[in-house]
Amino acid sequence: MANLTRYNMLDDVFGDLMPGFFLRQPRLLEGVKEPEIKIDVSENENTYAIKADIPGVSKEDIKVDVEGNQVTITAEVKRSKEETVGKALRSERYEGMASRSFVLPTDVDMESSRARYANGVLELTLPKKAGSTARKLAIQ
Repeated sequence: MANLTRYNMLDDVFGDLMPGFFLRQPRLLEGVKEPEIKIDVSENENTYAIKADIPGVSKEDIKVDVEGNQVTITAEVKRSKEETVGKALRSERYEGMASRSFVLPTDVDMESSRARYANGVLELTLPKKAGSTARKLAIQ
């Protein structure tokens, strides 16, 4: 079968003037990395255990919302790095919000839930709500 692609003259023009510009990040932004919240979720018979890596954030800047079986972790990130080279001062900063949401198979009992933050790791212990079961839809 023949390759039936349409020729676009603008691809050649912009490809020659700015090769790879639209495919990679501009160099000005290479040193700035958006914050990520990486999580591990495990469960046993009665509880869910969540570990979330949120390094460099104080516990006052972390917020955990649980609504039914949906969990949202939000952190306000404030990073700064300063270097002095001779008389010049260079400063790289990032401030922003990092957020992560996920849905658990069953509802969570908020009354007995616990959260602990130490060494950049948020640990959540979320007991399953009594009488709550995973809802499955029968496929016909």
